[in-house]
Amino acid sequence: MISRLIAHPGKVIAVGTTSVRTLESLYWIGCKIMQNPRIEPDQLTVTQWEPYRETTSGIDAKAALRAIQDWLSERKLSALDTATQIMILPGYRFRVIGGLVTNFHQPQSTLLLLISAILGDDWKRVYAHALANEYRFLSYGDANLYLM
Repeated sequence: MISRLIAHPGKVIAVGTTSVRTLESLYWIGCKIMQNPRIEPDQLTVTQWEPYRETTSGIDAKAALRAIQDWLSERKLSALDTATQIMILPGYRFRVIGGLVTNFHQPQSTLLLLISAILGDDWKRVYAHALANEYRFLSYGDANLYLM
């Protein structure tokens, strides 16, 4: 999967907000590896506010993703086992994804914050349209494709 992401960063369409968080976390994990190639697996966790303490000094997505691929290869690992607590809020700069397919989320939720990070203030117009047209919300609701 990482080789596909390397080939198309910024053109990936995530399906679901969890996928967005996972894919964007890969960028930050790659940055950690680039900054410390001897990093141990238990040090790869992406903390909640880490992306907002920008320390990547212009590392592009391809380089960060390639660092993960190389790190796994050097250790003869076929999978990356780590965690993320990343919060994606307005002002976040997306590195890996170029869009998202997701359903409508509850007001005042962290998932709606993620949507507003993609759409900016346009999220209000999109949600007003959905409410006015009786779209279904939550897990089995109507879905949208958001492109950046």
